[in-house]
Amino acid sequence: MGKLDGKVAVITAATSGMALATARLFAEEGAHVFITGRRQEKLDEAVKLIGRNVTGVQGDASNLADLDRLYDTVKREKGSIDVLFASAGRGEPAPLEQVTEEFFDNIFDLNVRGTLFTVQKALPLFNDKGSIFLNGSGMSVKGFPGFSVYAGSKAALRSFVRTWLLELKQRGIRVNVLSPGPIDTPANDWMSEEMKEYIRAQVPRGEWGRPEEIATVALFLASSDSSFINGMELFVDGGATQI
Repeated sequence: MGKLDGKVAVITAATSGMALATARLFAEEGAHVFITGRRQEKLDEAVKLIGRNVTGVQGDASNLADLDRLYDTVKREKGSIDVLFASAGRGEPAPLEQVTEEFFDNIFDLNVRGTLFTVQKALPLFNDKGSIFLNGSGMSVKGFPGFSVYAGSKAALRSFVRTWLLELKQRGIRVNVLSPGPIDTPANDWMSEEMKEYIRAQVPRGEWGRPEEIATVALFLASSDSSFINGMELFVDGGATQI
């Protein structure tokens, strides 16, 4: 038996990296997984890679109409949700003096506004005693030059969780934050080798994490193994935020 047999999971922005690795593992563990992605071509590739127990729904988590379409599809095909991994996010650097209104809005619209409505719109379909977790970041607690807007957006998610677990406690729905550290994914391809080396040096084991190392922790948060874990921020970063 898989740890998620018979469960229905929704994972946003799951066409690559950590979220894709998580979707693959969830499907292997028996869940039917609904994944989203902005680009249909990448979404189709992800669905093919996962292979079974998966439905792809094209959409952008910062677009409320796209979220409505996602949950309409879930309702039509499965009727309810047990697990939600609100993974969609973005993070580009900009020194404080170079931050523009457009730059700020683009990051907060997806990371904060998009995450809030991804969770809110899922609730009518959510089964009691389900599990919600948000995609945080170690940068929210450890300063990194040029990433103040991104870090601030991820810190907001930690605040959301503290409140939401109380609002949802009567339904037994757990809410947590999964905060990765440096993970080797295509999302970091824009970085220079010098920057990658600097970040690698912050990790005690001396190397970046792998998407699969996030997926196994996501499985823990999704399953009954974490039944007494609620309202916490779980750092999966090799210890980088602790030193």
